Amino acid sequence: MNRREFIQLAGSFAVLTAGQQEPLANARLQQKEGTVSRAISLVADPADAVASAAPAQWAASELEQSLSAQGLVVHRCERLSQAGARDFCIVVAGSKLEVAAAILKQSRAVIVDSREALGLVPGRAQGREVLLACGSDSRGLVYALLELSDRVRQAADPFAALAFVNPITERPANAVRGVMRLFASDVEDKPWYNDRQMWPRYLTMLATQRFNRFNLSLGLGYDFLRRVTDAYFLFPYPFLISVPGYNVRALQLPDSERDCNLDILKFISEQTVERGMQFQLGLWMHGYQWIDSPNAKYTIEGLTAATHAPYCRDALRLLLKTCPAIGGVTLRTHGESGVDEGSYEFWRTVFEGVATCGRQVEVDLHPKGLDQTMLDNARLTRQPITVSPKFWAEHLGMPYHQAEIRELEIPKAGKQTSRLMNLSEGSRSFMRYGYGDLLREDRWWRVIHRVWPGSQRLLLWGDPLSAAAYSRAFGFCGSDGAEIMEPLSFKGRRGSGIAGDRCGYADPALRPHWDWEKYEYSHRVWGRLLYNADSDPDPWRRYLRKHFGAGATELEEAIASASRILPIVTTAHLPSAANNNYWPEMYLNQSLIDSAHPASYSDTPSPKVFGNVSPLDPQMFSRINDFAGEMLSGERSGKYSPVEVAQWLDDSADAALKHFIQGSAQLRDTQVADYRRLAADVSIQAGLGHFFAAKFRSGVLYRIFEKTNERAALESSLEQYRIARAAWADFSNRAKDVYMDDVTVGELAQLRGHWMDRLPAIDRDINAIAEKLNEIKPGQPSAPVALVIKEVVGGGTQREAMGYHHVPAARFVPGRPLEIDLTFDPPVASVNLYYRHVNQAERFNVAMMDCRERHYHATIPSAYTDSAYPLQYYFEVKTATGSKVICPGFSKDLMNQPYIVIRPA
Repeated sequence: MNRREFIQLAGSFAVLTAGQQEPLANARLQQKEGTVSRAISLVADPADAVASAAPAQWAASELEQSLSAQGLVVHRCERLSQAGARDFCIVVAGSKLEVAAAILKQSRAVIVDSREALGLVPGRAQGREVLLACGSDSRGLVYALLELSDRVRQAADPFAALAFVNPITERPANAVRGVMRLFASDVEDKPWYNDRQMWPRYLTMLATQRFNRFNLSLGLGYDFLRRVTDAYFLFPYPFLISVPGYNVRALQLPDSERDCNLDILKFISEQTVERGMQFQLGLWMHGYQWIDSPNAKYTIEGLTAATHAPYCRDALRLLLKTCPAIGGVTLRTHGESGVDEGSYEFWRTVFEGVATCGRQVEVDLHPKGLDQTMLDNARLTRQPITVSPKFWAEHLGMPYHQAEIRELEIPKAGKQTSRLMNLSEGSRSFMRYGYGDLLREDRWWRVIHRVWPGSQRLLLWGDPLSAAAYSRAFGFCGSDGAEIMEPLSFKGRRGSGIAGDRCGYADPALRPHWDWEKYEYSHRVWGRLLYNADSDPDPWRRYLRKHFGAGATELEEAIASASRILPIVTTAHLPSAANNNYWPEMYLNQSLIDSAHPASYSDTPSPKVFGNVSPLDPQMFSRINDFAGEMLSGERSGKYSPVEVAQWLDDSADAALKHFIQGSAQLRDTQVADYRRLAADVSIQAGLGHFFAAKFRSGVLYRIFEKTNERAALESSLEQYRIARAAWADFSNRAKDVYMDDVTVGELAQLRGHWMDRLPAIDRDINAIAEKLNEIKPGQPSAPVALVIKEVVGGGTQREAMGYHHVPAARFVPGRPLEIDLTFDPPVASVNLYYRHVNQAERFNVAMMDCRERHYHATIPSAYTDSAYPLQYYFEVKTATGSKVICPGFSKDLMNQPYIVIRPA
């Protein structure tokens, strides 16, 4: 069959299936000349080291199964000459194989000589039309074959899915693209951990979406070992192995269950490696004594202070030898590991377990509290070392790295809270929630950014525009990629697990067979765009078309717009960086006026009221109370205000609802579970956007009242608060019968319940403000306050557009001055340069730029550039009208890095 016949057949078959709606597996194409051949030949040379590698062989079998499931006959051949004369041939090869190189050359397609690159290239070989599926290595070939498999499975017509007109060649943007799945709850997580049917399907999905690392993490169910109830896998080793020479065990755990746990771990790790991914084992807890925990299950016996470190060393070594598919271990070494910070000898001993296991195993260090001594101790293992800082604390912020950390994380001289946390809450506190000082150019460790599920744990996420921007951010200053913690990572944490549906649905019809199936679209968007930020959108759109037909395009925009809401909230307003304290997805209301209210969050500065909450990026965003003061003084910074942020939230929420309505109108059946799940989650996120937008405005107006005591400001604040309350009541009432009454991600009030539960706290605060209003005499607002109210309620003033020209240096030379020049049109009043090293332990320097007509100039001195760190900078511009603007600042779509970074030569 030649290429023209193949494409014609694909087109005719598409028309036939559309008209008859007959299942493809039973369809038979008939033409006047007789029955058309529907056979596919997969041609792979056994001498090709890439194609014969085990992961590539597995992926070829996966493609074969997909084709067979669609009713196609599949032949496996070693040579093209063995394929049937009318078979459509897929050549499976490494990109350097002679036949592959010839096809690539004739098609003018290039597969770069780097890891994990792939090609899907139509061409000719031995006088016949073929499709080349190739990779620079076995992992790249796996991706090429799984792309074909996915196209076939998602398509109504498999022939059309394989009809490539133009070559596709891709290479990874991020070297590490990981997913972490966390065991946190005995009752909620044992079923999936032991499910041998789930794991192959789940891991195939991850590999298909081009994740290359899977992290199964144990021991993260608690941060501190107090009030422990559910201790399953908390101190992981005795739940998996019996170590000769030690009589260490978890009480209440039968030996048979321990052995079964190990068998399942071996199965999971082997299944992961079979698909070409690295298996990472997370061992987050090394403490073994539960404190103030009379109701704890599975207490540990047989350890003493003297045997603790040697046991952990020997247990880790035995585990790595028993499970040879484990390719890396993730270790938390700060106080939340249950071991006092500064216990260097303990960790040197534990690291020996990796060093002496007899093979290469990556050591991935969680960096909170990490210092150079700990890094140097890890280096002694002679194993690859990775450090994985949190991206935007324990939440998900906007798609860039925060320009500045909060005041709370800045080290204070002499501060030491305890022996347990003496570094991470003392001299190394700047390492808690970001990259800290890890990105020096002479580093010998690699850096990946871990995305914690604090902002969004339950609701669907899927924004291709954001995911592409995040993908670019994960290469920041030579970083190596990212690891995404799954949405349900903390479900049932700290003993709050409830047997039943892990996704939290009250309606059984909405429950997927496996919890991850709800988030398959999220994994598609994340995985494909982490691999290639400029990916063709078809991989996620084909999924939407299959599930939502004509409504797919609008529903893609709906979930994308909804997904932008919570990252904006997190960036601009963060009552707590800790995921075990703050959950904006199911927000527990923080009072505008009552600092003693139980919903006060621990790391909000005092007084702990809504308006005093810090942004997570305080360099780019104003806190509510600060901005209210600026409005009254007339001296405003260039920072993004809560009023601007409120408008962004309203715009995203409005767009989500508009596209959702338009997409829904094009569906034939709105009772299917996939649609109903999407509908609920879009509705909730849009409602959250409208709620926070109105409450931000209310907070600004309340602070205006506090500063002026003018009734009009309090009236407007109350009006906006009631608008926020109405938005919350509307979406939470819709979610009433969708989600369970008690969705748990922890035992505290702010970590469990339902959106309906949050209304009483909102009402208490509204009523308190209404009572305060009754105490204020009526009167007309002063002119300044009237203008402020109009601006806040009206959505703020339009930020002035800056016409400026600046070409950043490609690199700077350490020890030499860096000249910064820019010009403006029209002219501006003044410009300040803000700059610092890409080191979150340091603060920004400010320099007023010299002006000659419209040309501005400043010099970053040689003493400052004499550093191992890159430089970051931005401009604060005072315009001719007196307003201030940040440049470059955010683009209209909010998807860029708002400052400039230059790396040293």
